[in-house]
Amino acid sequence: MTKKNETTEATEPIEATGATEERETRPVGLGVVGWLRWGWRTLTSMRTALILLFLFALGSVPGSIYPQRSVDPGRVARYFQNSPTEAEWLDRFWMFDVFTSPWFAAIYLLLFLSLAGCVFPRVVVHFKELRKKPPAAPRNLRRLPQNAAFDGDLIVEEAAARLRRDRFRVVTGPDWVAAEKGYLRETGNLLFHVSLLALLFAVGAGALFGYRGNVLVVEDEGFSNTVAAYDRFIPGQQVSAESLQPFSFTVKDFQATYIASGEKRGQPLDYSATLSVQDTPTSGPRDVELKVNEPLDVNGTLTYLIGHGYAPTFKVVDGKGNTAFEGPVPCLAGDQMTYTSECVIKVPDAQPDQLGFLVRFLPTTVPNGKAWVSVFPGAANPTVQIFPFSGDLGLKSGQPQSVYQLDTKSLKPLGKMSAQPTPLNVGDTKELADGAGTIQFTGVKEWVSLQMAYDPGRLPALIAAALAVIGLVLSLTVQRRRVWVRVKGRQVTVGGLTRTEGGGASFAEEFAEIVTKLRGATPSEPSEHPQPEDRSEDVSAPDREPVSPSTRSSEE
Repeated sequence: MTKKNETTEATEPIEATGATEERETRPVGLGVVGWLRWGWRTLTSMRTALILLFLFALGSVPGSIYPQRSVDPGRVARYFQNSPTEAEWLDRFWMFDVFTSPWFAAIYLLLFLSLAGCVFPRVVVHFKELRKKPPAAPRNLRRLPQNAAFDGDLIVEEAAARLRRDRFRVVTGPDWVAAEKGYLRETGNLLFHVSLLALLFAVGAGALFGYRGNVLVVEDEGFSNTVAAYDRFIPGQQVSAESLQPFSFTVKDFQATYIASGEKRGQPLDYSATLSVQDTPTSGPRDVELKVNEPLDVNGTLTYLIGHGYAPTFKVVDGKGNTAFEGPVPCLAGDQMTYTSECVIKVPDAQPDQLGFLVRFLPTTVPNGKAWVSVFPGAANPTVQIFPFSGDLGLKSGQPQSVYQLDTKSLKPLGKMSAQPTPLNVGDTKELADGAGTIQFTGVKEWVSLQMAYDPGRLPALIAAALAVIGLVLSLTVQRRRVWVRVKGRQVTVGGLTRTEGGGASFAEEFAEIVTKLRGATPSEPSEHPQPEDRSEDVSAPDREPVSPSTRSSEE
């Protein structure tokens, strides 16, 4: 019993000691700060930046596949009507609002942070690099990729002066000269990446605080820059109705010129719209000539001329003798060469039945057998062909309708329909069957399609893009190179090294010119390029920093 107790007592401290050693050697966790550092390093790595760029491009794909509410809400509504279950699931993942979705914004923000984390530390390192002096000359310059040796009366001060004239940064020692240039390569590289960040920031600012919209305006009609006046309006997330510039204008005239003869007959030469513009509600009007790629600028809001067409004018009298409709009707061109156009007239106020008309507009009409066609886009002989209908237009159903389409399923034709009805000239009147009334072709106007765009990041984005191109050119054309010269009596040794991959060929020519200048010879004299010596010799690295004599002795 005594021996057993002694054994137990002897072994217990050993077991306790082992447990203590296990606790002491157990690895310690990263902790909160460690995990934050690891996450930041992972986010700012080049691999993560490339992955985020790929996700950014991949995330943009659904925006081009599915209709977007900000662009065409009507198509989104039809998608819900035709495929309600699929549309509901797609909407849960923001497929109809891709570019305003949280996941797309997260990718954009993470990409911005990743690029910023990659670039700004490099800027600090490069700034420190610019303040550093070129490293001292290695002991054996003959082992460098570019080297030469010659006899002469060159001194250190003269060699330094000649290298400074070639815009090298120069440092001298007792018997050596160190020179370096090409810092603009890294400067250009950083300029490119910083400009890329600025470009992303400008695009994001434009998307938040900018807006764009489209509107169709007929001659002699006006437009006020309000949300309700747009045919389509796409605001940024930080844009409100009060953010819009309070300008207005009236389209006084539109002129289009075309080639009148030859093989290119009918092709447009020039478009021009004359606007009467009021920059503010209290300012006086001013006339502006609006052309393609020459926008109207009102306090940063640009108005572009993007399209045009014809708007024939009509007067519709219903069956009770009342004027139910009078005015222009914009037509859409189906043939850009002849501007044969189609339009729709809806007259919901007609009595006793609502009226609808399909209209074909022919700018320059000529007979073609039993048909009529347009042979020129200009309105030289304008006529219209009319297809009348009566019945319920369905405007009270609550379903959105296009002003350029007429659903004839619930309508009945008025009279005998023909594929080529007799065209009406300006001033002609057509009697409708069944006593439904009359329609008169009263004249021709033209309409213009305009796009208004306000983007506060437009100018910063342009500047950033220009700086990015400059930085890219610098990073691709400038080479980082170093040159060293050692002078021992009349023996002069010159060595050169390029720090740019693939730049050895061009640097060899520059190095030969440098050696020629140092020798004081003409360019036709050959430079000496001895064969490299045995590389087993113990020498300093080419780009080694200066060391003290004590350190150098200990290394040897």
